[in-house]
Amino acid sequence: MSGAKPMKDPLDLLDLSSVLSDEEREIQATVARFLADRVRPHIGEWFENAHFARELAPELGKLGLLGMHLEGYGCAGTNAVSYGLACLELEAADSGFRSFVSVQGSLSMYSIWKWGSKEQKQEWLPRLAAGEAIGCFGLTEPDFGSNPAGMRTRAVRDGADWILNGSKMWITNGGIADVATVWAQTEDGVRGFLVPRGTPGFTTHDIKQKMSLRASITSELYFDNVRLPDSARLPHAQGLRGPLSCLNEARFGILFGAVGAGRDCIQAALEYADSRVQFGRPISAFQLTQKKLADMSVSLGNAALLALHLGRLKDQGRIRPEQISVGKLNNVREAIAIARECRTVLGANGISLEYSPLRHANNLESVLTYEGTSEIHTLVVGQALTGQAAYR
Repeated sequence: MSGAKPMKDPLDLLDLSSVLSDEEREIQATVARFLADRVRPHIGEWFENAHFARELAPELGKLGLLGMHLEGYGCAGTNAVSYGLACLELEAADSGFRSFVSVQGSLSMYSIWKWGSKEQKQEWLPRLAAGEAIGCFGLTEPDFGSNPAGMRTRAVRDGADWILNGSKMWITNGGIADVATVWAQTEDGVRGFLVPRGTPGFTTHDIKQKMSLRASITSELYFDNVRLPDSARLPHAQGLRGPLSCLNEARFGILFGAVGAGRDCIQAALEYADSRVQFGRPISAFQLTQKKLADMSVSLGNAALLALHLGRLKDQGRIRPEQISVGKLNNVREAIAIARECRTVLGANGISLEYSPLRHANNLESVLTYEGTSEIHTLVVGQALTGQAAYR
């Protein structure tokens, strides 16, 4: 094997592109080219300065990435695997951009597409798909993350209107959103409402001093006697089934996205190891470095195969929530381990934003927690195996 040509893509080890269709490969390549041109040259600076490039939203819309797996209303209507591959490339650039696309398409847009009225869909979905408007999804509260059933945000009937009071926490896109999908307790159970920016009593506050997802907007939402017409209510959502169905859509994008973060880290480590010379030879020629790279590439390949399998199940309409939990639990866990190990290959240079692994590791600390913590997904899988709900 001496003198064998090194691989630029660790996923080539298993020739995973060979199991994709021509259209899926082209979508992935198109997204990768866009990110190489518009995001990668700037992402280190954006991360350091905690800047989200909002001006890219219309470009992402023009590319067809916003709500790309939805049908109609200006959405691309791609299959699930294509959406997953787009998320893979987005997160390979930075988790903040995959988070933006996930929240826009799989939380904000999906909540309207799945549970909204015809009028709500016509008003919001074309604008959101084009990136002309930005959406967010208000479920998590300061005291209720893993247990959304305990939410304190409440909507009360007042004649033909609703009065909304409460707050939401850790809301991606919140400070720049033109419309928020907000979930609240009512006398009929949990219901969803569309709250446009500028509605009296609705304010936001961006969360600062983050060490993770710095190239992304994260906000608190506040509702102080916000008066909404009944036409703001998502008519087809009642109970937690509504918001949880949206979270499953977002988690699907995450389990592909984590593969992208892991791939980017290994690519950075491979390139660095080949150029870094110690003791008269590149460190890629040492056994310990090769063991790290080999172990990480095997883990990454397994995660990618899992993602592709779940994508095919989703396209067949057969995927189950606990299977999505398996994907999110495994792939994020593997990706964060890969990111940390790649940082060791880079040595002291690994702490520099010139290289991506530690940035990915920091971002993945958020991905590990949001859309269900590892602990919750572990218990979802445990319940599927035993029939016992240990978290209740």
